[in-house]
Amino acid sequence: MSRRVGAWAVGRVLFALLVLIFLHAPTRLSAQPLAKRLDRRLDAAPFNRNLWGVVVIDDRGRTVYARNADRLFVPASNTKIIVSAVASALLPPDFTVQTSVYGTGPVANGTLEGDLVLYGRGDPTFGVRCYAVDTMAPGACDRDPFEKYRKLAEQLRTRGVSVVRGDLVGDGSYFEPTSIHYGWESYDLNWWYAAPVTGLGFNDNSIDISWGAGPTVGAPAAVAFTPDLGDVVMENRTRTVPADSGDNIDFFRRAGTMSVWAEGTVSAASRGGTEYFAMPDPDLFAARALRKVLADYGIAVLGTTRSTSDSTAYRAARSAPALAEVQSRPLKDWVFPILNTSQNWYAEMLLKQLGRQFGGEGSWSKGIEVERRFLIDSIKVDSTQIAFTDGSGLAANNLISPMAFAQVLRYIAGHPGFATFNAGLPHAQQVGSLRNRFRGTALEGRVRAKTGSISRVNTLSGYIDRPDGKVWTFSIQANHHTQRGRDMLAQIDSLVVEMGK
Repeated sequence: MSRRVGAWAVGRVLFALLVLIFLHAPTRLSAQPLAKRLDRRLDAAPFNRNLWGVVVIDDRGRTVYARNADRLFVPASNTKIIVSAVASALLPPDFTVQTSVYGTGPVANGTLEGDLVLYGRGDPTFGVRCYAVDTMAPGACDRDPFEKYRKLAEQLRTRGVSVVRGDLVGDGSYFEPTSIHYGWESYDLNWWYAAPVTGLGFNDNSIDISWGAGPTVGAPAAVAFTPDLGDVVMENRTRTVPADSGDNIDFFRRAGTMSVWAEGTVSAASRGGTEYFAMPDPDLFAARALRKVLADYGIAVLGTTRSTSDSTAYRAARSAPALAEVQSRPLKDWVFPILNTSQNWYAEMLLKQLGRQFGGEGSWSKGIEVERRFLIDSIKVDSTQIAFTDGSGLAANNLISPMAFAQVLRYIAGHPGFATFNAGLPHAQQVGSLRNRFRGTALEGRVRAKTGSISRVNTLSGYIDRPDGKVWTFSIQANHHTQRGRDMLAQIDSLVVEMGK
């Protein structure tokens, strides 16, 4: 072969390589229209078999991309955007409620001649939780779930109460008697994310169960729970297995009772963990917590501890001044765990609060009615693009279109209540559900959005702070998929990154 022919052949090979590099270079792809880039990802196997709903709205309100944007999808925890946005718009950021203690008889010589009634008005903040991204800020976190009960006990003691002749009653009747949503799966009812919803709440209406390896192989695993108020019977049916084995432990409850058991195996090398188990009667759970604190303060209750959801039972007692009273954290602190860490119970408590404040009844149906009317009348959402049954998205029969989500997000962004909503919204690389997403991309720290996930559903809706300083609104809903969760999150994130270019 001559040098001339050889050089020509080498030149052709180099040219072909350059063409391939050019075609596949990121600059080439990013120069393509957004619609083409998104379609390319959505139509790639295996994700092309999913049902996708996607919409992107620019800073001027123009739709720059839409796929099935007006179709109904199961939103999972993106549902929490709705209850948070509506509450942020309708209620002031400093909105609070009171939890009160009433007596059914007079106080004479240090003795309450009657029952002591703990009456809740839907305060979810009796627990251990942080309510801000900066967990070291003064007042950002509550570390003692009994703190407000201590304040109630102190007030009772200041009034001279040392003995309660009657019963201690947990009255949750500020909300409807129905405490479990009809759309939740029966197994879910054991866990914190499906805890019952009444006017009273304590420790997310759950006990914290810690577990780990036992002292030797063959011995029962170590199982303990807090708070222990004397009403839960925990049976340990577990055993510790060799270190090269995995953990396979689960917890169960006899329906409607406080009888709980653990079964399964725990590796001798296990690091253990914590589970959060829902209590079936929140009103009784809260009353028992108060009783424990009253005993610590030297206040004796001679009767039993019980609960009621009958709003007429203690109406007369509630007409008199309270013996003791504590105030909830403000609304802005309620919204933070709903959006930031996707706490279902908070979302349901807030939904029933909306029903009570604006619909005359603290119920799921009235809360949904308030949401629906606000979305249709104030935000002008198409009524055929929304259908909700709960506030958290745990129920699989919630439906909403991506376009409706985008409308809600754009509306609240221009509302005075946006500060409450935005403070709770997860922010990439900050504390919350987006902490480890978009890391190492051009959108690191630039995405504010709510996540969502239930079986075969993954969603993400929120805002993109683009490098050009403009804010775009988006909603991505993936339904009916069979991929692993991590693969779906990566695919959704790749779509958002394309939107941000």
